[in-house]
Amino acid sequence: MTAISDCFENLARNRECALIPFITAGDPDIETTAEALRVLDRSGADIIELGVPYSDPLADGPVIQAAATRALQRGTSLDQVLEMLKATSPSLRAPIILFTYYNPILNRGIDTFLQQVANAGVAGLVVPDLPLEEAATLLKPAAEIGIDVTLLIAPTSSSERIEAIARASQGFIYLVSVTGVTGMRSQVETRVSDLLNKIRNYTTKPIGVGFGISQAEQARQVKEWGADAAIVGSAFVKRLAEGTPQQGLKAIAEFCQTLKSAIANP
Repeated sequence: MTAISDCFENLARNRECALIPFITAGDPDIETTAEALRVLDRSGADIIELGVPYSDPLADGPVIQAAATRALQRGTSLDQVLEMLKATSPSLRAPIILFTYYNPILNRGIDTFLQQVANAGVAGLVVPDLPLEEAATLLKPAAEIGIDVTLLIAPTSSSERIEAIARASQGFIYLVSVTGVTGMRSQVETRVSDLLNKIRNYTTKPIGVGFGISQAEQARQVKEWGADAAIVGSAFVKRLAEGTPQQGLKAIAEFCQTLKSAIANP
């Protein structure tokens, strides 16, 4: 039982939906990132997704791209992120998922990378540019070390591909609610409901819905459609970046509490 699977199992017992906020490491600085993890952890986050800033973020919309650019300009590196996590993760209740593109993994070597992130307290990985056809090279060694690699299902995926991804994905399944990149949308597309039902035909694994959820009402909607988790990124990144670091931390705490209340059981 991994930390992520354990979290979902505990929530399922109470028929609860998980809240998974996303922030970008190093924006506005690495010290604020550490405090943001602690703030989210005590404000209702069940799992926290931490983005490693990357120079060519193919899946990220303008808000997260801008955050990654600011973090890189400040000199934020993967080593800094892992060092910060090693010091911070032991005090957190929520498991940490690292959102990273494949190049940093390839650059270090899969086994070395996995050992380093495991030592830092990382419980899971999301690698958006790792296709299913090449995922086994990461999935197998990650499972052996106790790290879940969660795969993404796009709205355009065929039934055959959905079945294959659902079978391979670890921890949970990440359903992308829109075609295109991350970002805040005014509403969640209704086809998400159909996609959730379609995925349920192939698996009993938890399903998290992300890309485009930016409001409490949207989080509540995906829960009502049957999602096991609401994943919220750009709306958190935007709030953390506005004003002083202390103002940003206060804003994400309040937003996290609002979202969690929206998906809590009545």
